[in-house]
Amino acid sequence: MDGFKKYLGVVLILLGVLCLVMYKFAVPENWLLVSAMVLEVAGIFAYIFINKKA
Repeated sequence: MDGFKKYLGVVLILLGVLCLVMYKFAVPENWLLVSAMVLEVAGIFAYIFINKKA
């Protein structure tokens, strides 16, 4: 489980990118943009805080 937790931020960022690709090519709905923004920001913060070396 610790191995997956290390990559949680990267997975969230990739899910955000997937939402942006879906918005561009399949379904141009605003909720995809909002969910992509939330996933990207959460992924960046998760990556920073989980992988922080104290």
